[in-house]
Amino acid sequence: MNQSTPNQTSGEPNEPERIVTSHEEQIVYHDGPAVTRRRQVLIISSMLAVLLIFIVFVVLLWRWRSGPAEEQTAKPVVSVKVAKAEREPIAAEISAVGTIWPRDKAEVAAKISAQIKTMGLLKNKFVRAGEVIATLESRDLQAQRAEAVATLNQARASERSIITGTIPKTNAEDQKALFDARAKVNNARALYERRRVLYEKGGISKKDLEASQLDLTTAEDELRLQEETVALRARSLNPNDRALAAAKVAEAQQHLATLDAQLGYATIRAPITGIVTDQFQYQGEFAASGAKLVNIADVSQVIVKAPFSDTVVAQLKVGDPATVLATDAPGEPLKGQVTLLGRSSDPTNRTVEVWVTLGNGLGRLRANGAAQVTISANSKSDAIVVPASAVTLDASNADEGTVMVVDAQSVAHETKVTVGIRTTDKMEIVEGLQGGETVVIEGNFSLPDGTRVDIAKEEEKKEEK
Repeated sequence: MNQSTPNQTSGEPNEPERIVTSHEEQIVYHDGPAVTRRRQVLIISSMLAVLLIFIVFVVLLWRWRSGPAEEQTAKPVVSVKVAKAEREPIAAEISAVGTIWPRDKAEVAAKISAQIKTMGLLKNKFVRAGEVIATLESRDLQAQRAEAVATLNQARASERSIITGTIPKTNAEDQKALFDARAKVNNARALYERRRVLYEKGGISKKDLEASQLDLTTAEDELRLQEETVALRARSLNPNDRALAAAKVAEAQQHLATLDAQLGYATIRAPITGIVTDQFQYQGEFAASGAKLVNIADVSQVIVKAPFSDTVVAQLKVGDPATVLATDAPGEPLKGQVTLLGRSSDPTNRTVEVWVTLGNGLGRLRANGAAQVTISANSKSDAIVVPASAVTLDASNADEGTVMVVDAQSVAHETKVTVGIRTTDKMEIVEGLQGGETVVIEGNFSLPDGTRVDIAKEEEKKEEK
């Protein structure tokens, strides 16, 4: 067997040594130091990689087992504002722009033609019913009235002359004889009564009683004769003369009454209490008969006449509450009520005139101005009502939507609802709620079902109250 010695000085790996035995040939390699180091690094790296994989596997396994609990504890809490679903009255609101009319107005005009003697500057002034606002020149009327009074006195004197006859002395004598006859009857009746009493007591004879009765009968006959004499003298006058005299008296009285009325027209008074909105003539000008002097409007109470669509007027009735807001005087709306619903519809725009009457004590509403009228129609006294922000409708014109109801554990649940009457800030819930539920009014947009919520402190104080 031949054996070679490795080269120790070259630093290179030795050539394989061939060893030959009797049975086989075996080749033996002898490695160098560099190869040994690479093998050690490879083994250590493999062990570290296996260890790292084991650690990652353990961490993932731990996270997988503790994941649900961590997710539950780390689930976010959303801050929201809430309100109660209350049972209260609600009504649908419909609006239209109308014109303001005074409750009462009057056009004051002259009834006689005359110059305006006195009349102040009345525009925008407040006047009361019966107050003198102007006087017209009337001296000519006063002179005519004095003449009419004289004519009436003359007619009355002529009538008396015809009725009493043409001989006053004869009439006086007839009247005296009539009075004497009546006195004689009274005396005879009294004497007869006294003697009748005495006769019944036996104080006088029957002959004396009969004599007194005869005197009474004679006196009564003389009275009847005198009454017939006076009546006959009156009937002897011409009836046509008497009728003519009476007609002249009546004519004179009527003429005097006409002049009195014309004199009354010379003093012009306010027919109603209100504000003078227009003045057409002034002191010193000539007012013709029928010419307008002023317009007076009572604006303490006004009527707003507004055209509403005939499709919604069917929901209204007299007495429905309404609010009025003047377009030229913004502020708090005034309260009124419907007092008239038109019985005819405008064929051009299919509207019906609706009157809303309201007080205007502060004068905020001007006559002939414009105002926004809002009427509460189709009202319900006991409805489940929530704020409008609590409802998320399926569509803007839909009647169905969702609300987020918060339970006792402060968890919000999505609830399907059906809405009915709507106002600007409230909605009626027809189906889905029973009343008394706590609903989310702020923060409910895209809020997932089952989310835990945190009620704002202001809302918590309201809930405690």
